Amino acid sequence: MLGRYSGDCLRPSTRLTGHMGAAVPIIRRLTDVPHPARYSHAVVATGKLAFVAGQVALDAEGQLVGAGDLAAQTEQALRNLETVLGELGAGWPDVVRLNWYLADVSGIQIVRDAIERIVRPALGELANPASTLIQAAALFRPDALVEVDAVVALPE
Repeated sequence: MLGRYSGDCLRPSTRLTGHMGAAVPIIRRLTDVPHPARYSHAVVATGKLAFVAGQVALDAEGQLVGAGDLAAQTEQALRNLETVLGELGAGWPDVVRLNWYLADVSGIQIVRDAIERIVRPALGELANPASTLIQAAALFRPDALVEVDAVVALPE
């Protein structure tokens, strides 16, 4: 058990219903753990999983989008991730975990804002995927400011 929880913290979720045919419990609120808005402490998935490699702000030609601009780079990385999801036959509601790597963690609100613009419309009333954000000493090249990878519960 993750800790004591209030009566409604575990609820059947329709996160994957219709895709996987099973309700997925999502921990919503724990009495002894802080709970920021739109944050999921845990997501349970069934079926096949895909582990999507880190996506960065490179366009189709391999050119960096948004040099020095965290918002532009985050949006491009999310668009790249969305393209990979589409190739998998999945979408944002199928993402169960995001791992974020930032060159400077003080840009966390910029990342949150990009998620609100790009991911939230596809999720509707569903909770956000579980996520972790890490400040990295360096990413794969010095002008990259953000990278995001994902775990996806594949639709059947």
